[in-house]
Amino acid sequence: MPATAPLDPVRYHPAIERPEPGEAETGAAIVKAMRGINETTFKDYGHAVRAVHAKAHGLINGTLRVLDGLPPALAQGLFATPGATHPVLMRISTIPGDVLDDNISVPRGLAIKVMNVDGERLPGWNAPEQDFLMVNGPAFAAQNAKAFLGGLKLLAGTTDRVAWLKRLLSEVTRPLERILKSVTGRHTLLVALGGHPATNPLGETYYSQAPLLYGLYIAKVSLVPVSPALAALKDAPVALRGKTNALREAVVDFFRGNGGEWELRVQLCTDLKTMPVEDASVVWPEDQSPYIAVARIAAAPQNAWSDDNVRHADGALSFSPWHGLAAHRPLGSIMRVRKAAYDMSARFRVEHNGP
Repeated sequence: MPATAPLDPVRYHPAIERPEPGEAETGAAIVKAMRGINETTFKDYGHAVRAVHAKAHGLINGTLRVLDGLPPALAQGLFATPGATHPVLMRISTIPGDVLDDNISVPRGLAIKVMNVDGERLPGWNAPEQDFLMVNGPAFAAQNAKAFLGGLKLLAGTTDRVAWLKRLLSEVTRPLERILKSVTGRHTLLVALGGHPATNPLGETYYSQAPLLYGLYIAKVSLVPVSPALAALKDAPVALRGKTNALREAVVDFFRGNGGEWELRVQLCTDLKTMPVEDASVVWPEDQSPYIAVARIAAAPQNAWSDDNVRHADGALSFSPWHGLAAHRPLGSIMRVRKAAYDMSARFRVEHNGP
């Protein structure tokens, strides 16, 4: 999209955020459920992994460049300086907290860590970095923190349970999901249960799903593959059967001989009724406010699965929407409860694996 901003983006003010009743208790229960996932998988693997998005499929180093000529509403926070460049690390993953065979095909995530970032930090975060966490769907599966807790308990209850049954469920639900998608659009529950199409994660568009502060305004963020070789991977099939790490192999194979470019885009909130902050399950209408490019990320051909990168990213590094600038503070109940949960999971890995 050209760098033009909607005419009248909503300016953030504190009254826009409305914590739900019992949100602190819900947040504590989410932390407890995620710790249960951590403890279960630690017993299995002998080392600690992330409570969600445990399995990585690629680690890609690149450079983010802020676009020139952004209008004032888009030139906010990290994106305020035209032409500014930053090193980035992108981690491609899948959502469960256990490390599953890729035959169990579930939604994909992509986390971006932008480095060498100046500006006022969020409370409790001092590193010069800005993280963006995204999933390949435009809206969160749960409306709010309480609904998120219900889904997380279901996920926690299936952690470490009969992998062959999960694989069978995935093989059954994938074709059923295709049928339902052709009639009604994507069926979120079936996708989450393992019915995600067996496609290349590099061809996906990723979304923050929940909103964040965008300087003076409110926005959601997306990452879109735009270089021809990456764009050609949209819906490109990956043969999963018999391959434990088929998605990783696809990512590594691509970057062995190709570079890639993505656009980082933002969707500014222009109407709080149709673009709510506290309900993360609502897809903000793009006919009211389109996603507009504010930066470009370029990655050269590389080894997308080097031992050193994996050891660093899956050991020492943590990703959280609460790692970053005050200008991009996460908003809404889903985002608020994620802070303590992600902090706990990062501490658990340090306590059990060492720094």
